[in-house]
Amino acid sequence: MSKVIIVGGGAAGYFTAINAKENNPNLDITILEKGNDVLQKVKISGGGRCNVTHACFVPKDLTEFYPRGKKELLGPFHQFMTGDTFEWFENRGVPLKIEDDNRVFPEANTSQVIINCFQNAVEKLKIKVLINSGVNEVYQQENKWIINTKRETFKADKVVIAAGSSKKVWELCTTLNHSIIEPVPSLFTFNINDKRITDLLGISVPNSTIKIVNTKLEASGPLLITHWGMSGPAVLKLSAFGARILADKNYQYNVEVNWLSRPTDKVLNVLLNLKKKEPRKTVILKSPFTEISKRLWERFVLFSNISKTENWADLSNNQLQNLANQLTKGIYNANGRTTFKDEFVTAGGIDLKEINFKRFESKKHKNLFFVGEVLNIDAVTGGFNFQNAWTGGYICAKALS
Repeated sequence: MSKVIIVGGGAAGYFTAINAKENNPNLDITILEKGNDVLQKVKISGGGRCNVTHACFVPKDLTEFYPRGKKELLGPFHQFMTGDTFEWFENRGVPLKIEDDNRVFPEANTSQVIINCFQNAVEKLKIKVLINSGVNEVYQQENKWIINTKRETFKADKVVIAAGSSKKVWELCTTLNHSIIEPVPSLFTFNINDKRITDLLGISVPNSTIKIVNTKLEASGPLLITHWGMSGPAVLKLSAFGARILADKNYQYNVEVNWLSRPTDKVLNVLLNLKKKEPRKTVILKSPFTEISKRLWERFVLFSNISKTENWADLSNNQLQNLANQLTKGIYNANGRTTFKDEFVTAGGIDLKEINFKRFESKKHKNLFFVGEVLNIDAVTGGFNFQNAWTGGYICAKALS
């Protein structure tokens, strides 16, 4: 009986173990988890509902959501894709639903059904799960893998590293001659202390365009004002694709925000037309742009050197230009970052050039596999990181079998 050790009791580790055992019941599989609980990221994902995947069903389109791993995942996504994830869970009594923003959750609206699904499968398949079993050493001896933990030593024919963003495991991988791309945070919100947005917690716009000044980084989508600065899909996407650049800047940079995703000259034309049509209306009382809330509009007006009492007829061309600029190319200084909810994701990990993605196997060592976030693969928020775990786990399981 072939023995498999899986290092890491998270989403990728469990998915690999379950599929491998279903493919080959003769495998003897043990999952080693360093903590005192398993599937912790599954539990907290999506605010406790578990954002299982994303409703993108074309492999090439799906890869566009991965700042790192885009090229490498194209082939794997042709083998196990979003639709396969739906089928996998529904076949095990966990139907999924697509929400308006295309994120996918269990119909039960709780991550516990995913955890129960995995735990039930592990018990049924007699896969051993050992908690408080952090791995200290992995090496080969006489065509066997030796895995040392504090408690005991294991011998295995095959080893799967599925320990997520673990500094200790990455260090362990360097002893196996694997290169580690230095990890930096991804998926974070921008810390911005600016009077234009102070005390506007919860105000959002549906379609902004954000740029990092003096870079090529740009993203569009909803933007949310928080008590620490700016968040929302546009910001998170920019943080993911700009993870390394922003780390190099020590998280101090300028952000240009187009709150309307419209050209400045077209916004200026709207303001000029309003001056002609509604000359006696007070400027600060109502925004001509429905996507800009009253409170946010008031800030832009005041920061354009327009007083609370001025009418449209009173405005100079310079004031109108200032207002158009505030709406379409305001500059905000970002200083620092804040983790997005509890979803801490890193850019970094095992160098992808050292992995055979037809099997998720090391090119340096036969029967050594890597799945999930231990690899230098990460995605924007929305279920994509879990889809990477499911796809890698499925393909790795086939190789193990």
